[in-house]
Amino acid sequence: MTQPASLRHELVETARVVAFGLALAVTWTSVAYQPFTIPSASMEPGLIEGDYLVVSKWAYGWSGASLPMNPPLGEDRLFGRHPARGDVVVFRHPLRPDEPWIKRVIGLPGDRVQVRAGRVFVNGLPFAQTSLGPGRSASDPGRPVTRLRETAPDGARRWTIHDFGPGAPGDDTPVIAVPEGSYLVLGDNRDNSLDGRWSSEVGVGFLPARNLIGRAEVVVASWKPGASLWKPWTWLNLQGRWFMSIR
Repeated sequence: MTQPASLRHELVETARVVAFGLALAVTWTSVAYQPFTIPSASMEPGLIEGDYLVVSKWAYGWSGASLPMNPPLGEDRLFGRHPARGDVVVFRHPLRPDEPWIKRVIGLPGDRVQVRAGRVFVNGLPFAQTSLGPGRSASDPGRPVTRLRETAPDGARRWTIHDFGPGAPGDDTPVIAVPEGSYLVLGDNRDNSLDGRWSSEVGVGFLPARNLIGRAEVVVASWKPGASLWKPWTWLNLQGRWFMSIR
């Protein structure tokens, strides 16, 4: 009679350990860090399709958007902080909150942003662009691009962008006044990104602060197109990108 009781005790203890582990994992991804996979080519060359990265959820404080299921917690963020210009952020799309997107913060609340002939201006000051020579698109290897080093006007941050050439849609915009409580975001693959230059029906429009999930911190690994969690035979289709800090 003691054996069934002992077995039941072991099953109960195992269930408790599993439940504790699941609760810990849910809490960790809810309030600290969350994994995210790059779904498109809009952030080339720094981030490419298949990159598996980690997002810091405490970087800007917490809102409903940064929690599972996007609960309706109002407009404010707990311990809210502004992103810095140049941060790469993951957020919920303003019109399709079930879709996580990733872009770079260019315009802060109150800024006036304009793109002229492919160059970004914020409050009348240009982002410096330095040519790094020709390159190739990672998502479309046969397509040549120009690699440019883009530097914010204060010189504090810089990153690399791709440019397909003059005359692309989005190379010229009117002056865009960023409202309070919102940000303007752009993709680094500047001519292949639906972002803050277009309304939310087409791109992102203005990104509300409450929609921020967190700041992209590091690329842990990267898988080639076609790899899937549900296809174990594809797990080793890696692209040779490991533990890369995101700038």
